[in-house]
Amino acid sequence: MQYFTALKIGEKRVRSAQDFLKTYAGNAMPALALKDNKAEQWEPVGEENLYGVVRELNGFMIVICDKNGIAKSLANWFSEEEKNNIIAKIKSEHAIEEYTGRLSLPV
Repeated sequence: MQYFTALKIGEKRVRSAQDFLKTYAGNAMPALALKDNKAEQWEPVGEENLYGVVRELNGFMIVICDKNGIAKSLANWFSEEEKNNIIAKIKSEHAIEEYTGRLSLPV
């Protein structure tokens, strides 16, 4: 796929994930629109939505990612209680599963 085509598709998926996460977290930042592949071809981030959680010294980050763990949107930093409340709302209102593998986050 051509770079600009893949980027345009990926950006649309990132905006959708960002809007989704904003609904529950109050804020959300865009993340990665393209995924890395070994064939050196451009691919947009995946269409599916999963959630992931990252724990750091500052608290918890909630991530919306694709099936490969490529972050499309993220919101940070939450206390454990806030994180649990946000995840509970997401899970109760949508059939979104947790991604438990290694997340690819923007550097």
